[in-house]
Amino acid sequence: MPKRKSIMRSLGEFFGHIASAAKTPVSPDERREVRREVQTEQRTTPEGKVTLRRTTIEEIEVEPEE
Repeated sequence: MPKRKSIMRSLGEFFGHIASAAKTPVSPDERREVRREVQTEQRTTPEGKVTLRRTTIEEIEVEPEE
């Protein structure tokens, strides 16, 4: 069984990701898609097969200050 990460290690990784994002240079009027998640579920009903789909898109948009 792999050794579990300590709480301090997990916190360090968490804040490391935040620091990395803060240091990333961004050009004006830049829009970046961070994550796209699609959940699909099919159900059979008396009327036929029904597909339920939920799409979540997370974006970051930076607008320069005037």
